[in-house]
Amino acid sequence: MPELPEVEVTRRSLLGHLPGSRILAVRMGKPLRWPLGVAPEGLVGRQVQDVRRRGKYLLLDLDQGVLVVHLGMSGRLRMDDRADMPPWGPHDHFELDTTQGVLRLNDPRRFGAVVYAESAQAPVVQKLLGHLGMEPLGDACTPESLGNALGQRRTAIKQVLLSGDVVVGVGNIYASEALFRARIHPEQHADRLTRPQVRRLWEAIRDVLQHAIEAGGSTLRDFASPEGRNGHFQLEAMVYGREGEPCRVCGTPIRMVRQGQRSTYFCALCQRRR
Repeated sequence: MPELPEVEVTRRSLLGHLPGSRILAVRMGKPLRWPLGVAPEGLVGRQVQDVRRRGKYLLLDLDQGVLVVHLGMSGRLRMDDRADMPPWGPHDHFELDTTQGVLRLNDPRRFGAVVYAESAQAPVVQKLLGHLGMEPLGDACTPESLGNALGQRRTAIKQVLLSGDVVVGVGNIYASEALFRARIHPEQHADRLTRPQVRRLWEAIRDVLQHAIEAGGSTLRDFASPEGRNGHFQLEAMVYGREGEPCRVCGTPIRMVRQGQRSTYFCALCQRRR
């Protein structure tokens, strides 16, 4: 599933192409997770002004309204000239033909979505974004604010990170990697973290996400940037996907447990449970 680094890689790529373009045509495929919310022809003529991100959502600000894009579990956006864009396929579900190129959403599982609203304050947008936690790379996320939020949660720290209501976008790979760097056991309760642990976790989350963005994200199955480039952060993972392999720090075999139906990878020696 594309997480914050993959969505941010996508945003940065689109930011170099879309702003200033005008929509010439809109093509729809099979229905996605949520309806578009406007007749496709109603978007024709509108100008894309900016490309923003909130958590795992992309926001395409138009001169009238906003398009909210979610990549779901297997979605990817491609931006290219019409002449270089592949023929429309069975997993293509949304396309903007603009004056600066074609933007197409491909999503084999169709858990993604493109939703139009009159503004970012519209109820449909707030329903999607209003419950989201702090942006882990934003100024509002500090060791103090993170510690205050974690202090209210009496569940395993790994599951708290995945919930998205404390910090957003720290998906399964990045939560495992951040907890390893912070030397925190994934099953330790969030409200039992000490101040030094919280600070280490805050630093680790930011470092892991920044590193992942610089690496182009992680490509396990479907993800690629709008230019078609795969991410390679997964090749540098310290624990994720390495069950039974030696820890890169101490040599202890990496373990895997299930938490909330998700795989969690950790080193039992480096991440001793308190």
